Amino acid sequence: MNTIATFTLNPTIDKSSSVDHVKAEDKLYCDPPIFEPGGGGINVSRAIKKLGGSSLLLYTSGGFTGKKLDKLLAEENLNKKAIKIEAESRENLIISEKASNLQYRFGMPGPKITEQEYDKIFKIMTELDPFPDYFVISGSIPQGVSTDIYTEMAAFAKKRKAKVIVDVSGSPLKAVIKESVYLIKPNLGEFQDLVGRELKDEDQIKEAALNFIKDKCCQAIVISIGAGGALLVHGEQAEFKRPPTVPIKSKVGAGDSMVAGIVLSLARGESLENSFHYGLAAGSAAVMTSGTELCTKEDTDRLYQKMK
Repeated sequence: MNTIATFTLNPTIDKSSSVDHVKAEDKLYCDPPIFEPGGGGINVSRAIKKLGGSSLLLYTSGGFTGKKLDKLLAEENLNKKAIKIEAESRENLIISEKASNLQYRFGMPGPKITEQEYDKIFKIMTELDPFPDYFVISGSIPQGVSTDIYTEMAAFAKKRKAKVIVDVSGSPLKAVIKESVYLIKPNLGEFQDLVGRELKDEDQIKEAALNFIKDKCCQAIVISIGAGGALLVHGEQAEFKRPPTVPIKSKVGAGDSMVAGIVLSLARGESLENSFHYGLAAGSAAVMTSGTELCTKEDTDRLYQKMK
């Protein structure tokens, strides 16, 4: 089986709880909190493990929160390598309102990365021997960090013959596609931001995605469209797929689970089409779980068989 590494520049501890009602100015009494490691690449590696695979998790870690993050990841027996930084790693807050079943998500900006720490990241990447076959870049960039960091990282991984999979948004995504990575996975809103216009139907989405492939921005694009399914575009082919209908408990972690399913299936030697289907099944399995939980292997495999 091919090897996988994920990178998380701005990891977090997701602190989740629930309350009867969310009301301004009132003192709200929440249920006991649950602490889970989070951030794009971290969640991808966690989901890969849940699906029966393995990966190397590279992530930054700083301060008291970073130490707690290290401990949480160790408890999940993940193959990990922390890149130590001085600033405090962030902590996000997720509150579920029982009365409405709505979820409120508060994301913090993240720590400052110094120039020396920036260099340390690439030094650690240089020391990876052998370099992984698939390199996943996923998650946000802390304030003050150059959006070019992911572009440089993608170029570095490509020189070492890795297939680079990117799940980022905004300016970092616009920058990284200059490196013509293997696969990007925006949602519809992120893709519309990327092309600079509203896409009104499936045909317009396909046309815009095919143009990206022709311009060699990437070899493949997976565009997630929420409950409507997802679109895979590669070469001159486009496939729209809807997953089976499932009960929705929480949408947190669905995108990360989808990426995990795609890259794990690719690493196992499956075709891009089958890997797309498995990723879609993993994303659908994730929305069936509560809070910040990710996909389960049982639900993913069951949904994948239905889709086949």
